[in-house]
Amino acid sequence: MINQTRTLLVVALAAVVFLLWQAWQHDYPAVTPPPPVAAQAAPSSASIPSVAAIPSVPASAASAPALARVATPPAAATSATPRQDLVIASNDVLRLTIDPRGGTVVGAALLDYPQTVKRGSPPVNLLTTRAADFYVAQNGLVGADGSVAPSHLAEFTPQATRYTLAPGQKQVVVSLTWHDPATGVSVIKRYTLTRGSYVVGLSQQIENHGTAAWHGSAYEQLDRVEPPAPPKHLLEIYNPDSWSYTGAAWYSPEAKFNKLKFGDFEKEPLDQQVTGGWIAMTQRFFVSAWIPATKQPGHFSSVEVPASGADGKPRYLIRTLGPTLAVAPGASATSTAQLYVGPQLQNKIGDIAPGLNLTIDYGWFTVIATPMFKLLAILHALVHNWGVAIIVLVLLIQAVTWKLNSKTYESSARMRKFQPRLKALKERFGDDKQKYQQAMMELYKKEKINPLGGCLPQVIIYPIFFALYYVLIFSVELRHAAFLWIPDLSAADPYYILPVLYALSMLGTQILMPSQGMDPNMAKMMKFMPVLFAVLFFFFPAGLTLYYVVRQICMLGQQWYVTRRVERAGARAHA
Repeated sequence: MINQTRTLLVVALAAVVFLLWQAWQHDYPAVTPPPPVAAQAAPSSASIPSVAAIPSVPASAASAPALARVATPPAAATSATPRQDLVIASNDVLRLTIDPRGGTVVGAALLDYPQTVKRGSPPVNLLTTRAADFYVAQNGLVGADGSVAPSHLAEFTPQATRYTLAPGQKQVVVSLTWHDPATGVSVIKRYTLTRGSYVVGLSQQIENHGTAAWHGSAYEQLDRVEPPAPPKHLLEIYNPDSWSYTGAAWYSPEAKFNKLKFGDFEKEPLDQQVTGGWIAMTQRFFVSAWIPATKQPGHFSSVEVPASGADGKPRYLIRTLGPTLAVAPGASATSTAQLYVGPQLQNKIGDIAPGLNLTIDYGWFTVIATPMFKLLAILHALVHNWGVAIIVLVLLIQAVTWKLNSKTYESSARMRKFQPRLKALKERFGDDKQKYQQAMMELYKKEKINPLGGCLPQVIIYPIFFALYYVLIFSVELRHAAFLWIPDLSAADPYYILPVLYALSMLGTQILMPSQGMDPNMAKMMKFMPVLFAVLFFFFPAGLTLYYVVRQICMLGQQWYVTRRVERAGARAHA
């Protein structure tokens, strides 16, 4: 019992220290020096999109350098597009809002993911044009060698303003067109939404009806401000939204997965030649990503756009720029890409693009958390409930560790038999700790007792604890997953039933295993342990608490069984 109590205490303290460290990292991040005064001057709202948010393309080697040319509206036309002119396109899981100005995706409602567990809650809208949390997916063309091209600010004409996937229909295609009468160049931009998919296909078809060749490149970018801080929690260390990673990320076959924090956009900007890969903005549970055509050479970059106005916020752009396209008179060319905007479904997004599953951030415990989630997902597929899957997971782990745990309890039971003898040794040697330790070790050696025999099996507790914690709070599959009275296994038990059950199971362990010969301070700590763990689990995800309640009950039963077996064996030996 002493070993188990010490182990539980260490688990509790380790959990608190870990969460305090997480909170410290969030509340006291590395301070970024402010930019020079000259760089702090914010440009006007009209100049921001036309200069910083549009990429430039170098001229071809065969001609003199020239600035990239883009078709943009005049400064007076940069006001918001009227709501009735926006294009709404939806399949069965996703509803996009597309601005005809540039064909920018300004809204993405995830129809299967309500914002809260309350009935009638609106769906999560991952993209928005609200100033406080501005977040959009842009794309366009930029011309080279004097060619004019429509950027993400050019005015397109939609064929319709409402697109809905009809019953039995597999896809819905949104078409927007742009035409330059002076050069005879037309661009048809198409978005394709497929049934049951969060992947949106994008194609930009350039048709050259003029007399001169057209040169330019396609680009895609994610443009957002840093989101507002999450609501304050009674105990901030238990608020996963406050320390989960929110920021940019990118992947290439050469450089693999990388993060780009908002604070690093200016001091460590992205500037990388790549082949394939993707760029993304990620947050807890959800991600948006532009995925260029496979094996397409391109350039990844990032831009921090200074704040505009007294109440403005800096904008952060991460961008992919494709290779230069040459379209002869009378010919056409098409650039393609994919936009993923949806949940971080671990078993699916890795199939959409290599490495996209890495946006699910389990931190240091990824090596353990990832296979643990896969096992949990397999169990869920069998029992069709995440709470039941967690219970089955506990039973499997307990079955695998039965022999190891039995050794722990056997060691504890045998040591308890010698508590009176140890107490007698302590009284015999008084304050001579050295002689007392020597006598105690001789007793252990004579009776073949290993005082550390119960420690090794407990080592697996710590990585499982933290790995499962990350799985429960960062796996979107468990978001709003209900179990009996619990509406959301990724949040705390609203009625505190599980923490109380855990405290009662610990109390049962204390009653089952008397503390004869135990140090008085340790005995007092034991009495306090159920209360300590109940408070600790009040704020943990209910799924994690469920895991430890079931585990504690299983351990209590096994401990009772092993202890009685040892006692019966001892009674027979003295019979």
